[in-house]
Amino acid sequence: MIKIVKAEFITSATSIKDAISEGVSEAVFLGRSNVGKSSFINSLTNRKNLAKSSSTPGKTKLINFFDILFLNDENGEKYTARFVDLPGFGYAKASKEQKSVWEKNLTFFIKNRKSIRLFIFLRDARHFEMKNDLEVEKFLEEIKREDQKIIQIFTKSDKLKQKDISALKKRYPNALLVSNLKQKNIDKAREEIFKGLFFK
Repeated sequence: MIKIVKAEFITSATSIKDAISEGVSEAVFLGRSNVGKSSFINSLTNRKNLAKSSSTPGKTKLINFFDILFLNDENGEKYTARFVDLPGFGYAKASKEQKSVWEKNLTFFIKNRKSIRLFIFLRDARHFEMKNDLEVEKFLEEIKREDQKIIQIFTKSDKLKQKDISALKKRYPNALLVSNLKQKNIDKAREEIFKGLFFK
């Protein structure tokens, strides 16, 4: 079993030039502002308030960095990584000019940061074909390097009926459905993230 035995907030960056220096393998978390990104990071790390969510969707405009220590229970080996929590998209109350600057900054960060090994793209299971999600999905596929992987995770699956789950899985056969509220598939997600970071 894969565990996270240590998770620490390191710093926040307001812009790309303020970002922490590169080094260990990084997993980037991205998704719409109300998708449950902070709750998912907290569930993964078993830390209630590691990642703080804003009461106003889209208010947080910082890139947050967390140092993570994985433990493989089977062999006792430990692995160091970093989680990078990007600002949510889709809801930010800002001018078009501000949004354009943020988008350019985040695009530059995603495309040019060599340490990124994994994109963890969170989507609301209830609304899995929203236009901006589909645009981000296409963008990630276009810019992904050979040494990078994308994991799509669908949150809030506890709110779906069986027919809705079937429809989602028909569109995305490898969909990983999680629920932060009921802790559904959190262990599985943690294992997939571990594999994506350290194994091809």
